[in-house]
Amino acid sequence: MAKVKSDYTASDIQVLEGLEAVRRRPGMYIGSTDERGLHHLVYEIVDNAVDEAMAGYCDRVEIVIGADHWVTVTDNGRGIPVDKHKKTGLSALETVMTVLHAGGKFGGGGYKVSGGLHGVGASVVNALSECLEIEVRRDGKITRQTYHRGVAKSRPKSTAVTKKQMAAVGTGTTVRWLADGEVFEHLNYDFELLAQRFREIAYLNRKLWIQLRDERESVGGTGAGVGGRETNFYFEGGIRSFVRYLNRDRGVLQPLPFDISRDVDGATIDIALQYNDGFNEQVFAFANTINTIDGGSHMTGFRSALTRVLNGHARRNKLLPDADANLTAEDVREGLTAVVSVKIGEPQFEGQTKTRLGNPEVKGQTESVMGEALTEYLEGNSREARRIIEKCLTSARAREAARKARDLVVRKGALEGATLPGKLADCSERDPAQTEIYIVEGPSAGGTAKQGRDRRTQAILPLRGKVLNVEKARLDKLLAHDSFRTLITALGTGIKDEFDAEKLRYHKVIIMTDADVDGAHIRALLLTFFYRFMPELISRGYLYIAQPPLYKVQNGKSATWIYSEGDLDTHLAGLKEGTKHSIQRYKGLGEMNADQLWETTMNPADRIMLQVEVKDEIDADHVFAQLMGDDVPARRRFIESHADQVVNLDV
Repeated sequence: MAKVKSDYTASDIQVLEGLEAVRRRPGMYIGSTDERGLHHLVYEIVDNAVDEAMAGYCDRVEIVIGADHWVTVTDNGRGIPVDKHKKTGLSALETVMTVLHAGGKFGGGGYKVSGGLHGVGASVVNALSECLEIEVRRDGKITRQTYHRGVAKSRPKSTAVTKKQMAAVGTGTTVRWLADGEVFEHLNYDFELLAQRFREIAYLNRKLWIQLRDERESVGGTGAGVGGRETNFYFEGGIRSFVRYLNRDRGVLQPLPFDISRDVDGATIDIALQYNDGFNEQVFAFANTINTIDGGSHMTGFRSALTRVLNGHARRNKLLPDADANLTAEDVREGLTAVVSVKIGEPQFEGQTKTRLGNPEVKGQTESVMGEALTEYLEGNSREARRIIEKCLTSARAREAARKARDLVVRKGALEGATLPGKLADCSERDPAQTEIYIVEGPSAGGTAKQGRDRRTQAILPLRGKVLNVEKARLDKLLAHDSFRTLITALGTGIKDEFDAEKLRYHKVIIMTDADVDGAHIRALLLTFFYRFMPELISRGYLYIAQPPLYKVQNGKSATWIYSEGDLDTHLAGLKEGTKHSIQRYKGLGEMNADQLWETTMNPADRIMLQVEVKDEIDADHVFAQLMGDDVPARRRFIESHADQVVNLDV
């Protein structure tokens, strides 16, 4: 074989200096350059201030969204050091702002406990900002410096002040930046999204005051803001208050949550829990204020202690049906609301996204603290303990009924050659990445969709009858429900702990309902099911909502499909005066011809679909509990408070 001369030499190896790598590949550092990445900049600077709070030097953080897209974060901590750094030859301030992995969180003694990106955060924000200004107040001086796209415009400038002046302004750091429009898709900040995150941080750091202020006038898009809007968070009760907040629209079995805070070998373990009369579990785990959504060693220790202690208490008090009976981990999780927060010096997160804590020693520490404190609580609160055990026993009986129903679903799960209830019209393609399933309401819409679809890649599953509200039903009731049993079997993944994404038969699961009140209700019920029983379907980006048109405007031989009331007004305003036209309102999918449904809603080349995603798990849980739960006053309050934000209220 002839040798081919290679022109791949050392000159082809590119070395990116300073923060150039961040600007070249921002997604590697902040995940994306869309709304999430934009807000991530705010979180990183706020996390640095919170690190000061966890170290005991800061009790107030202020965040301002300016009318000009500038964001300002001010804390009353110690202030970033400004003296010369021996290794870089620059001031410590400029080192932190321009050098990746430079900060007080790498064993230098600056912080015993910290979150954020461990020194990456400030420099990344600097790199991705068109302009950044920083002010440090400490050691009798006020030091300022300005950067342009990560490059210092001058060296830090310090001004000496008197003790009286320093006392008036207070020590701390202020960072003010304008995100780079060359990097980000838009600069609209979502006030509610930021508020939810800062509320969470305040719960996890008791007695930390966080103020969020929005100085923008009303603007369009997801970042809609109102000038002068402000919210403040401060919680004396810490995560105990957090659990009460999570359960605020649910009937609870304990008047007050159980909570414990204890230091063990340099780690701080905080746990709070409270049972409610619902059927879903909501347990949130944090490590150094980072939401570890995939759990980890602290969650393992918590769950182990919970199951062991409840079984021990039930057995000692002869509350179990027989001597050999045991409550399972699944039994004790129904109706459980809990927050598990650990703060440790050297957290070992698994993966770049920090969604799982790996420190093995934390399991034993959490299990020990939880076991001892919960045992004491149950012995001292016999009434609450009995109600919790009775709840767990009821869950155990329902679990056995659900097992029998689940076995029936599993036996039908293969689908190969099977004729299913609900009359699934499957597609011929077998590669899940190439296929999609439309979940439609009723035989009429189902018939139209079957005629209009692409039979190779599109499957149609019509649902018959009223869909069950799973927010108010146990698992056994769900699995006995014909529509959901058929849906679970068609998707092939199983549900809850048995969910296996590798078995999903379609990588687009599309809810397609009528554009009326009944259709919106069915859509809400299906979204509740997917959120509670197949959340990974949402997190992996497989769940969508079809957007059928509301109107057809016929203007001579020309027809235009309209998808919203606002678009209709705009379209009609654009028609020439005196032009004859007709408007047809579509309330049901079955009113369309098959070719019309394909053209407007099912054709991948032209259709409009919404991808379902959860921006904030805690907020989403609350919305489903309010809208789909038993608390009618809470539902009314939610609808009244959001009525001015939407035309057709929908989950």
